[in-house]
Amino acid sequence: MNKYLNIISFDVPYPPNYGGVIDVFYKLKALHKLGVKIILHTFEYGRGENKELNKYCDKIYYYKRNSKIKSSISKIPFIVKTRANKSLIENLKLNDFTILFEGLHTTYPLVISEFKDRTKLIRMHNIEHNYYKGLSKSEENSFKKIYFTFEAAKLKNYESILDKANYILSISPLEHLYFSTKFPSKTKYIPAFHQHNFIKSSEGIGDYALYHGDLRIADNLKSCSFLIDVFSEIDYPLIIASSTINKKMSTRIKKHTNINFIDITNNNQLEELLNNAHINVLPTFQNTGIKLKLLNALYSGRFCIVNNEMILKTGLEDLCIIANTKKEFQEKIKEYSLINFKKEDIIKREKILKNLNTNTSALEILKLI
Repeated sequence: MNKYLNIISFDVPYPPNYGGVIDVFYKLKALHKLGVKIILHTFEYGRGENKELNKYCDKIYYYKRNSKIKSSISKIPFIVKTRANKSLIENLKLNDFTILFEGLHTTYPLVISEFKDRTKLIRMHNIEHNYYKGLSKSEENSFKKIYFTFEAAKLKNYESILDKANYILSISPLEHLYFSTKFPSKTKYIPAFHQHNFIKSSEGIGDYALYHGDLRIADNLKSCSFLIDVFSEIDYPLIIASSTINKKMSTRIKKHTNINFIDITNNNQLEELLNNAHINVLPTFQNTGIKLKLLNALYSGRFCIVNNEMILKTGLEDLCIIANTKKEFQEKIKEYSLINFKKEDIIKREKILKNLNTNTSALEILKLI
């Protein structure tokens, strides 16, 4: 007997080119492979409708996100209020199947209706109020800093909506600890979904250090600025790769002959950059969620130098080199630039990363439908 599942996505989950939608897309793919019939409800606000999703979904509903400024004048967080949609609620009531809400972003239907006699799963990609508090600290723009601060407070208050869920699906050990403390009987640890089935890292020595990330995000910009300071004082090449170009950061990069920016246009390009890099430098200033760019680096790259915020309570601590200050990053880069990445390094990754198998995670969700 086929199982059916409603999935509500905060954004069109294709192409899978940034953190949140990577988890959503590869979850769709893994559940489809197990025979789950998926009814996808997704908000579209710039990425467009995508035929690739038809391969994995029985039916797809697209909804427009209402991003008008008046949506911010509400006790409900902006990321939730802008996804309030009557058609979504009506379409959910056309069947009695389980509903999987991707993030707090998509939970507005639970404000309006209890959806009694329905199994309700909420995937928590972050501890959202902590994430927004971190964005506020990283943001240089005063208006955005104030917005993130207010949004963090709204999200902390709104988190009580999780009482209406049957299950909360945490994405990393850090989030799991938080949610299982608040909702002990409901919280299930379901690791992040991703595209990797095996380790593709190459032995030997690569050609450069690499940082990749979405340069629309304040924390990533802060990380880039930190790395420019690191590499401006050492003679080792750094590539900063992103699908978005930031003018201010681009100007800073051009001042240094050993630092280059590459515009990523597809996943194959990123895979090639990861494969040829010798060191992945991945600082972050927000200890939230599991960073999918770290998983990409561990599956496809060589050495990973990270700070405590990137790695704390991820279960991946033993696979990374820790550096926290500019001096520590410089020392570790100089040290590991001369070291071969070996077969035993790959074997170690295989042993630890097998716990993040997407098929196993999909089977855990299947039990809850």
